[in-house]
Amino acid sequence: MPRQFDRRAFLRRGAAGAAALAVGPGLLAACSTDEPHSDRKAAPGASPRSGGTLRAAFVGGGASESLDFFNGPSALDLVRARAWHGTLGNLDPSGTDGVRYGVLKGIDISDDLSAYTLHVRPGVRFTDGSELTSADILHSLSTLAAKSALPVYRLAAANFDLAHAKADGDLKVVLPTLRPIADGRMILCQGNFLVVKNGTKTFRKGMPSCGPFRLTEFTAGQGSAFERFDDHYGHVPHLDGLELRSIADSTARAGALTSGEIDFAHDLSPVTARTLDDNGKVELAPTKSPYLVGLSFQMNMGAKPFDDPRVRKAFKLAVDRQAMVKTVFYGNAKVGNDLPSVGFPDYAEGLPQRAHDPEQARALLKDAGADGMKVTLTTGPETPGMVEMATLFVEDLKKVGVRASLRELPAGQLYADFSAYAALPLAGSYQMPIPALSTYQMNTAGGSPSAFGWKESATDGLVAKARAESDSREAKALSTKAQRRRWEDGNQVLPVFKPNLNAQAAGVRGIRDDLFEQFPGFSQASLA
Repeated sequence: MPRQFDRRAFLRRGAAGAAALAVGPGLLAACSTDEPHSDRKAAPGASPRSGGTLRAAFVGGGASESLDFFNGPSALDLVRARAWHGTLGNLDPSGTDGVRYGVLKGIDISDDLSAYTLHVRPGVRFTDGSELTSADILHSLSTLAAKSALPVYRLAAANFDLAHAKADGDLKVVLPTLRPIADGRMILCQGNFLVVKNGTKTFRKGMPSCGPFRLTEFTAGQGSAFERFDDHYGHVPHLDGLELRSIADSTARAGALTSGEIDFAHDLSPVTARTLDDNGKVELAPTKSPYLVGLSFQMNMGAKPFDDPRVRKAFKLAVDRQAMVKTVFYGNAKVGNDLPSVGFPDYAEGLPQRAHDPEQARALLKDAGADGMKVTLTTGPETPGMVEMATLFVEDLKKVGVRASLRELPAGQLYADFSAYAALPLAGSYQMPIPALSTYQMNTAGGSPSAFGWKESATDGLVAKARAESDSREAKALSTKAQRRRWEDGNQVLPVFKPNLNAQAAGVRGIRDDLFEQFPGFSQASLA
């Protein structure tokens, strides 16, 4: 049985931890009311141990955190939701069809690519004892995801005719496509399309759910607690319980880990991660390709002078990518080439690497009448490295004559007002690791708000042709052609791909087995 969750003690620990870490992590050991796990190591090859409560810390969204994951923009909102709710599936480049199914047992595609049939896994139950059916899938996609304010959830409505979607009995859903697409499985199984019960309008503690854990406590900006759902389909978690804590500062997350206050620290800064190299009580668990996060800067083509391709090219040439990899990430990152999705099969790896050429950048700005231009780069610590990279980029821009300045927002606030964010002239951003064509459609096609003014119907058309092509070689050729256009004339500077530098107590196992993009899951996790 999971231990009783003490909400007051949980909040006291959070407050005590924040205060103690201001003077050092050592005090946290004395403040913790939980038995630390970090000094107990599992024997090699031993079976996962059942029981215990795993405690994990993330950057949260403060008071704006939401149980409504369809409209919750922070990483912690999504991690919390994936512990709580079942997913249609997850991307898995090594799996059949490039995905790993969840509450679905498979997806069939019609020969003419006009319809997808989703086969619901029989026997999936909600926490109220009811069985998941096609009606729940339809409600989650057609009613909730389609109305989300976040671009990632609008992917289903942008590709499928949800108004004419229908259930074929209790265990089949037929989704007509709006246009022929061959890669719809990778859209529906991106790991963020989660399933709630038909009729759900509000998200609250105690609502029926079908994920590996059931939510027992939630306080925005503080954390949440879960207990194992013993009737979870497929695999019942090893853990009795799970606590997700909101700790914005990377050093504080690491201090909580080394003191035994938590068992897993998500997305540490490179500086912080280096301090853990020789700590025998913890181990680093960085994500691997293709699960690398693209760190970028978006130039708004609706704001002068970024409507001029010469200015956009100048900004791409001004950035010193190698210096960013070396200085910010101590070499533990990959140089980017102004395109997302490195490591996925549809990434255009054959394009020439963009050079660092400040002289040409200066000449292009002068030719465009933009030498001496003034611009503010807005960013925030949404993931480690963003602010440090922006600081270096501002200095690179100054070297080519741009009067650049930096505006840093608090953690969790950069995307909080997305319409205001999308109107910025120059903004920091990061790209989740998903395939290139899906990334383009989600963020760029059709003048999406997150496209920052890019509206190129010809490129949209190439992407559509690539996505409708069943022959993988022809699809790759079309995809590369579309990405070349973005590389040449696009409004994104993407200098670096970085791993998420996660760390965990020695002996913690199984978190990587439930990885979603750069975010961890805990359905397979166990403690030593």
